[in-house]
Amino acid sequence: MTAYEQKKYPPLGELVEVDGKNMHLYAKGEGDNTIVLISGAGTAAPALDFEPLVNEMAKKNKVVVVEPFGYGWSDITNKERTVENIVEEIRYALKKSDIQGPYILMPHSISGIYSMYYANTYPDEVQAVVGIDSTLPQALKYFGEEAPTMPEYLSYLAPTGIARLALYINPEDFLPIANDGTYSEGNLEMTKAISAWKSSNKNVVTEVNEIKNNIDKTVDMKFASNMPVLFFTTKEDRISEDGKNLVTFYETQLTNSPSSKIVTLEGHHYLHWTRYKEMSKEVNEFIESFATDQ
Repeated sequence: MTAYEQKKYPPLGELVEVDGKNMHLYAKGEGDNTIVLISGAGTAAPALDFEPLVNEMAKKNKVVVVEPFGYGWSDITNKERTVENIVEEIRYALKKSDIQGPYILMPHSISGIYSMYYANTYPDEVQAVVGIDSTLPQALKYFGEEAPTMPEYLSYLAPTGIARLALYINPEDFLPIANDGTYSEGNLEMTKAISAWKSSNKNVVTEVNEIKNNIDKTVDMKFASNMPVLFFTTKEDRISEDGKNLVTFYETQLTNSPSSKIVTLEGHHYLHWTRYKEMSKEVNEFIESFATDQ
């Protein structure tokens, strides 16, 4: 079935060779600004998952979805899922595709850690950062939480066909929670197929189990004081006993740029499933606010 589906559903974008493996990039739109979307851990098909947000933002910007190794149409790699390797692979793929910076990085969830590393290591290549409920390196310490882990046996779900069986039984567990019509039938069929190929593969499992080490490497990093940052987060129900929530955490991460802000929205951790129009509007206003300052 996988071999059949891989012929039926070829990559939406471009495959570029990185370290001897193919990495998939999907780009849409034109404009003076290049927004690079980076998915959270375990999002099986990022180019499909981000599609409604891509379509909105691409009306005024160039938007690129980078599918890291182990995701979507990208290959699975044997390289460790360290923050250094992941960022270098993304960076190399962008340059090889002739997608020039500086970029507006738009990380979802755990990829906030990679964006922090990218912005600190290559500051000239990062124009701004827009987080989608993104995890930043100091979050665990702020909330007094431990890094998540995944058991190694989950990496066998896709190769053994168990993931495909689970898809047959409960397909909705693998699909975006969105209003009817938000995602096309074609999109959802491809998402189900890629979920069967890639769910919890060894790269995803290793990436999750590397989170603590990646946080340890980046926990002392901050965004440059003049860098514009925009944080989208949910209207919070996760409030600790001492009153801390994601909004109070993101307040500690704001920079001195007059454009920096926090926007709260009703919705799921995957805010782009339902709030893509509001998010696109906010992003365009955010870009206008700092573009006029430069």
